[in-house]
Amino acid sequence: MTKKFRVDITATAESDVAGIWEYIAQDKPEAATAFVLRLEEQISTLENFPERCQLVPENELLGSAYRHLVFGNYRTIFRIVGARVIILRVVHGSQLLDMGLLEG
Repeated sequence: MTKKFRVDITATAESDVAGIWEYIAQDKPEAATAFVLRLEEQISTLENFPERCQLVPENELLGSAYRHLVFGNYRTIFRIVGARVIILRVVHGSQLLDMGLLEG
């Protein structure tokens, strides 16, 4: 039987997703809703095999072990703690991580 992970989304990550919706909805509200629903579906797949996602390149500089799930132009930044997947941020792929971003 495959191990299931509990996926927890921080308030900051929820705010990130709301901001993504608002940004896209300025031009296309229906597209914004569809994109966010697909993004949330992708995040939910982390219940199974979250280790399949690559470590973020910034780990070497940050001294961390964060992973990311890439969907469209966005990266869902998370870490695995025991049987939990903690979603920390959802950021545009062009945005580099720093500790201030993760603490925000």
